[in-house]
Amino acid sequence: MRIVYNIAATYNSGGMERVLANKANYLVRQGHEVMVVTTDQQGRKPYFELDNRITHHDLGINYSAGQGKGLLEKAVSYWFKQRLHKRRLEKLLIGHKADIVISMFDHEVSFLHGIADGSKKVAEIHFSRFKRLQYGRKGLWGLVDSWRSKRDQKLAGCYDRFVVLTHEDSAYWAGLSNINVIPNANSFEPSKVASLDEKRVIAVGRYDYQKAFDELIYIWKEIKTRYPDWKLFIYGDGPRRKELEELIKALYLQDVVQLLPSVKDIENEYLKSSVLVMTSRYEGLPMALLEGQACGLPLVAYGCKCGPKDVIDDGRNGYLIAEGDRHSFAEKLMLLMGNADTRKQMGHEAKRLSASFSEEVIMAKWRALFDGLLQEGGER
Repeated sequence: MRIVYNIAATYNSGGMERVLANKANYLVRQGHEVMVVTTDQQGRKPYFELDNRITHHDLGINYSAGQGKGLLEKAVSYWFKQRLHKRRLEKLLIGHKADIVISMFDHEVSFLHGIADGSKKVAEIHFSRFKRLQYGRKGLWGLVDSWRSKRDQKLAGCYDRFVVLTHEDSAYWAGLSNINVIPNANSFEPSKVASLDEKRVIAVGRYDYQKAFDELIYIWKEIKTRYPDWKLFIYGDGPRRKELEELIKALYLQDVVQLLPSVKDIENEYLKSSVLVMTSRYEGLPMALLEGQACGLPLVAYGCKCGPKDVIDDGRNGYLIAEGDRHSFAEKLMLLMGNADTRKQMGHEAKRLSASFSEEVIMAKWRALFDGLLQEGGER
């Protein structure tokens, strides 16, 4: 098969970029021809390694240049860039003659389904149905968020297949007949599991509003009073780093909470830890939970939309906490800190449950989806 993935860029260290790299590498190893098309790469190297047999084509649109503009100026700029994007992508696809073309629900999702290049079109989304509404913005921006959220539902229905990450999220896209649930696969298969003996808790993600690490830092204030010898390590990059550093100082947690940059060998950091924590405001299917679980870590997370409920079996491989309930989060985390037997029992169960997210299991679902589409024949 000839398969094309569309994404803004591959130089970021986020979960979507990691998932794309894993899938593209797997497919090309199976003998398929894979192209990755970007709009904002600007000559930067992919953060995650891509097989050298994968073709990379950047369209040079640079949507990110519109950040910081006012609503009207941003809307006009975006309209022109969308026209340019469609024209360049259409020319590329008609010449390439792909079998399957995939939108990762980025800038091309609004028009890719209508490009008549003979390929089957798939849209996959890595956030929940309610992503655009999670910020709770008011006024004109709030109206824009609401309109875009409604438009997402309409656009998703235009594709031959629309893929979401969780069964929870699938229910929120009611009325779509083309929907499939395919979770992310484990990013790696560790050669061993964590010993869970270190007084070390890990969190991984971008320093932004979504990941809500400010919640985690406030929670650690309570943790420190009872477990001052335990430390929290947060790995990531992003615009809120300085804000988080100031919060750590304000709460006098510099000796027990550390912000560390993203690392490619995150597996090693999981294996040195004893619990994985997550306080996100929203997700799609968080890679950190899957990665931590694969390394045998018990999990503690807010039960946000969407993802944690599809990974954590409460009380079995970790704990689900009501969103914003810092005290309960601290109590469950301290329960694991104070009881090595419970910690190791949950870690063992986490590792066992991780098998359902193995690369072979998940990619078999994608192969079945692709094969089914090509057997249908004809364009949508």
